[in-house]
Amino acid sequence: MRYRLGCELSYEVKSPTTFIFNLEVAKLVRHRNLAERLTISPDLPRRTYIVPDVRNRYFSINADAGPLDIRYEAEVTLEVFRTDPACVNETPLTEMPLDIMPFLLPSRYVSSDRLATFAEREFGDLPQGHQRVTAICNWIYETIDYQRGSSDEQTTADESLLNRAGVCRDFAHIGIAFCRALNIPARFVSCYAYGLEPSDFHAVFEAYLDGRWWLFDATRQANLDGLVRIGVGRDAAEIAFASPFGEMEAGPVKITIEHADGSPEAPGRTTDAISTEEPAPNAGAG
Repeated sequence: MRYRLGCELSYEVKSPTTFIFNLEVAKLVRHRNLAERLTISPDLPRRTYIVPDVRNRYFSINADAGPLDIRYEAEVTLEVFRTDPACVNETPLTEMPLDIMPFLLPSRYVSSDRLATFAEREFGDLPQGHQRVTAICNWIYETIDYQRGSSDEQTTADESLLNRAGVCRDFAHIGIAFCRALNIPARFVSCYAYGLEPSDFHAVFEAYLDGRWWLFDATRQANLDGLVRIGVGRDAAEIAFASPFGEMEAGPVKITIEHADGSPEAPGRTTDAISTEEPAPNAGAG
């Protein structure tokens, strides 16, 4: 499936500010034929960095006072691997690659240690594998209200659970927390999401099962086979689309994703297990 996507960001910079952005499509094996253009106005020098293995792409600029506009446009062919969820099992701790460890431990917004007793009581006796993570997503979808303004960038998974409300970021953090509490490695994913209304940057999560990372979206708002990955991390702190260090005022954000010309309609939401990566015997394998 080929998608045309992009974003437009605007800022009024009040004093010299350094920005770090993570909004470009990750350069994965399954993101094929990527064509892209990044426009910065005013035209400023930028530094770039690609994280080994996971292939997150960061760029930074130093902006003086005044208006700043960022425009990113891309076309990419997204290939996904799909299979019967019943065939996807959990990986025993005794066989877990050691570089998966960061995705088993609590992190800034993923308070899996605080939710361990709750997760074990709710999900510990369920059949293990992909279907157990799906059951976690079903529970979140049925129990947590999707409510804009109910959380902020500091809200943790346990706080969202107590509030029984959140947005995609919070849904992902809760799912990751429950998985880690059950010894299932899980990580936060930022992406462009086909089918999301209104269009916006979207947050989902991946769980490590049977040597591969599998996609899950507890909000049920986007197509799993229409998620074009931007970045992955332990939680949202590591892959914010924009991190400004200075005084500025952010303007409107515009996100778009659509089928490229000649591309057939996406099959829509699916009950298959979906992965956009090659088999991953470690934390990367993008």
